[in-house]
Amino acid sequence: MDKNDRLDTIWEVPDELWAEVEQVLDELDPPSRRGRPRVDARRALNGIIYRLRSSCQWNHLPEQFGDDSSVHRTFQRWIEKGVFVKVWAVLAGNCDELGGVIWRWQAADGSMGKARQGGTMLAPTQRTGARAGRREAYWSTAMAGH
Repeated sequence: MDKNDRLDTIWEVPDELWAEVEQVLDELDPPSRRGRPRVDARRALNGIIYRLRSSCQWNHLPEQFGDDSSVHRTFQRWIEKGVFVKVWAVLAGNCDELGGVIWRWQAADGSMGKARQGGTMLAPTQRTGARAGRREAYWSTAMAGH
């Protein structure tokens, strides 16, 4: 791709994609009849895309996406309900039908993500024993011969 042929960065969900996402939301995250009304889902999704594409902090989202706390709560709720997994499956299925997926070339790499405050501890790291310093190692080998 030539430098002059760059594609524009997509910050907003196109109408065709939104129709697919909206079906998933109707299935996995229908609006509640009680409590406060939710934020506009499409606007929140645009904010989530902006956040993920730009790597900005949630509290630095532009105002066009709405309240940053509401967008973040929506993001967390959708992760918990499996919305993104389902949307990804729908999108991959649509691309496959169009012949746009070459499965043998697919890969995922999460090495670029940050583990703030050390990430999560699934299991404590086991100690393998204390390493002897140089002096202790010297005396332990010197005394072994006597």
